[in-house]
Amino acid sequence: MVDNTIVSDLNTQADAANLVGMLEKVSIQFPGKVVFTTSLGIEDQVITDMIFSNNLDIKVITLDTGRLFEETYKVMNRTLEKYGKPIEVYFPKNDAVEKMVTLKGPLSFYLSVENRKECCHIRKVEPLTRALAGMECWITGLRASQSENRHDLDFFVWDGGFNMVKCNPLLHWSLEDCQKYVRENNVPYNVLHDRGFVSIGCAPCTRAIKPGEDFRAGRWWWEDNSKKECGLHTHEE
Repeated sequence: MVDNTIVSDLNTQADAANLVGMLEKVSIQFPGKVVFTTSLGIEDQVITDMIFSNNLDIKVITLDTGRLFEETYKVMNRTLEKYGKPIEVYFPKNDAVEKMVTLKGPLSFYLSVENRKECCHIRKVEPLTRALAGMECWITGLRASQSENRHDLDFFVWDGGFNMVKCNPLLHWSLEDCQKYVRENNVPYNVLHDRGFVSIGCAPCTRAIKPGEDFRAGRWWWEDNSKKECGLHTHEE
């Protein structure tokens, strides 16, 4: 059983110049127990390419909230066609979604932070919990420059909520680094990125950002910046 004492050693061994090597090491260190969660955004497409192109023993999964953009489904389809490898899909539980929408309507998340977090929990956190069950290492596409909450991340952290190691290989990459990688390696990407969408989630909760706006301004734009997390990445301790 893995515990948080391993995180320090992993960070000591981390090589920012060899991300494929970093991913390969965790796949060997946690055989059959490594999962990568992709939202099919540009950062995650970079990591997906590294995993699939190098045949790494890492399970790739995605969460289908039922509210995704059509463009997101299209990039998933192009990814499946390009690599010929599976992306395991997790959906929210029907009864929970049905109860929420029946009691509060289809747009309850606009009414309060509590409602929005409830929706995120039902559509994202609960399916993620099932996806991570039995895993020991969780790979993400988090970058330090994405939000204030992520500035102090390391390559490896302990996620106290899910009791597992979290690996953030793109920690020090910029958005421009990701764009360059995608161009040079012909990686499928979401065309919404070309329309000012930098962080792409559910369609009702995502908009394009304006020049000079914060990276997360396009997510839950009706809320205060300090509250802009959905609950997937708030357990580091």
